[in-house]
Amino acid sequence: MKRVKYYIAAFRLRTLPLSISGILLGSLLAASAGSFNWLTFVLAIFTTLSLQILSNISNELGDSLKGTDTDDRQGPIYGLFAGTLSRRDFYAMITLFVVLSAIFGLWLLYVSFDVFFSFDGMLMLLFGGLAIIAALTYTLGKKPYGYVGLGDIFVFIFFGLLSTVGSYFLMTGRIDRMVFLPASAAGFLITGVLNINNIRDRETDVKTRITIPVMLGDRKAKIYHDCLIIGAFIAMLIFNFFKGAEIQEYLFLLLLPLFIKHLIQVKKLSGKPLDKQMPVLVLLTLFFVLVVSVGWFL
Repeated sequence: MKRVKYYIAAFRLRTLPLSISGILLGSLLAASAGSFNWLTFVLAIFTTLSLQILSNISNELGDSLKGTDTDDRQGPIYGLFAGTLSRRDFYAMITLFVVLSAIFGLWLLYVSFDVFFSFDGMLMLLFGGLAIIAALTYTLGKKPYGYVGLGDIFVFIFFGLLSTVGSYFLMTGRIDRMVFLPASAAGFLITGVLNINNIRDRETDVKTRITIPVMLGDRKAKIYHDCLIIGAFIAMLIFNFFKGAEIQEYLFLLLLPLFIKHLIQVKKLSGKPLDKQMPVLVLLTLFFVLVVSVGWFL
């Protein structure tokens, strides 16, 4: 049972609400337009959770192989660095979650399109394959994109845009250009969580990898963080403006004081104390998505 606890810890459960935020947003937006399928929704959740766990496990293994995790690590200590799990365990988990991601993804496409070999089905299959590759190569491989300052872009695209727009498309069978605005809002907030992680680790990362905070420095990285949070609210305001939204669809603005409090804390903190703001922003992102969605149904 103790080993099971170590395996579960390696999944980094506190990050998982992030992965479902885009699915929730896209699916509930589709539901507000009269299109929703429970099986599609559940399979999309399982697919994105599998991809998020795959990304987390691959990230830890990649850092271990490259010697990035050292005694001055600022974040939580997981299986490999703690010595509770071996690299062999991680390779086994990676294999398992690649298979699970593929199974859930293929099942999702079959439910959504009935056949795999339609143009839409093949297009989504391509994106699904790219998502698996992106999850694996954040820190794994000879040239992992997470080590050259591209992590933010990939997170924004796959966990923001693709997650939200993709789930909307699977529900409705169409792509509405307006959906990219709430998808961008989710992407900005999710990228913000990665940015906190990278600000926290900047002092150690500067020796081994390039991240946005390593390139910008602490002060400018926190200004960048402000821009991500503000960008999420602006994207939703623009969406509501062009949509001709009613007053209840602005309920998400009630969350603004909580986000401001978060930004103030990020400004004050650095290193290990900043780690506490990661779960805060994860939960705020989920609340943001839920409150935005509630406004569509009132």
